[in-house]
Amino acid sequence: MNGQIIPNRERDGRNLYIDMLRGVSILLVMLLHYTLSYRLVSSPLRKWIPAPTLHAIFYNGNYGVSMFFVISGFLITSNIITRYQSLSGIDVLHFYKLRLFRLYPLVVLALIIITALGLAGLSKFSNISHKVPLGNAYFIIADLSVLTFWHNVLMEMVGYFNYAMNIYWSLSVEEVFYLLYPLVLLVLRRRWQLLCLAGICLVVAPIYREIHKDNELFFMYGNLACVDMLTYGCIAAVISRSVQWKATLRAPLAVAALIAAGWIYLRGIPGNEALGATWLGLFTAIFLVAVSRLQAGTFARRLAGPLAWLGSHSYEMYLFHIVVLGIMVELVPRTAMTMERKLTMFVLFFVLSTLVAWAAARFLGNPLNRYLRRRYARHGTTLAASTGTVAADVI
Repeated sequence: MNGQIIPNRERDGRNLYIDMLRGVSILLVMLLHYTLSYRLVSSPLRKWIPAPTLHAIFYNGNYGVSMFFVISGFLITSNIITRYQSLSGIDVLHFYKLRLFRLYPLVVLALIIITALGLAGLSKFSNISHKVPLGNAYFIIADLSVLTFWHNVLMEMVGYFNYAMNIYWSLSVEEVFYLLYPLVLLVLRRRWQLLCLAGICLVVAPIYREIHKDNELFFMYGNLACVDMLTYGCIAAVISRSVQWKATLRAPLAVAALIAAGWIYLRGIPGNEALGATWLGLFTAIFLVAVSRLQAGTFARRLAGPLAWLGSHSYEMYLFHIVVLGIMVELVPRTAMTMERKLTMFVLFFVLSTLVAWAAARFLGNPLNRYLRRRYARHGTTLAASTGTVAADVI
């Protein structure tokens, strides 16, 4: 190709820059979960990087989920417009089928694994709240809460109760969004109505976080706490289809947005509970608008390939990395982990998570998703044009 400029959307409909951002986001989430288990801050990295900087990078990983929400709102809105020609033209039943076929096969598999390991007696997969065992029968409630979109609400009621399953709170936030968003588009068919609702969401969320800033189960995991992230993504998707910026403006704007988002990230969550996510969501949205039509050269595509691949498998990584980590912690407790082994073990954790994510997508998620869509989710001629984005619009 010899330096030829090629579109940033390949035949599969993916966006290189968005996948790169998703790759960064899932890495930050994995670093957080690994650090919570093994205190990666106390590792040989301290020889080269100051401890406060390491602490900021590792312990603010929940902001990675916030970025996922913005990306999800952006991609879902973009795909709705592409599939149905407009937001108001959405086929609700078809939309629900696409979401169900994409999300459920792999999350059901993850829940089966977690439940089986919990029933086998592994503590990281058992149900324990405030050091009080909830019993194996609680898996019925826990699993159903994930599958019926209220796992985050259950956590607000009982606290952290299952090491491996706790992180699926974000799936409930997304699934409630997927459930309500099409209905909103059917009811509010005028632009000003949607703008008013978007404005309400952008205001309500930081107020909700401020009210509940002393309880992270609410200000991080509540549906209202996250609604502005999703809204920023939806707004960015609409804007990106109308702005006609040149590449000379898009590239610097994308870089500036990333720098600003990075600054917000390093500032941290404590003390910025209300507006930290607001600013992060805004800068992430600006980045998405900037890269939505930005083209990438061959060298950049090759250089970013591994990170973009990670982003394209971020849903599978999110589901299964915690299973891998839970098993590792069972085999090598924190007390047995020496400082010198922490980096090596993180690499092993990352490699194993990547392999599991690849296998889950390759042999179950993608084939079953394609089969179910062909068999049960036909929608005129728009389906064929949209099948390339089946893996691009969720965590």
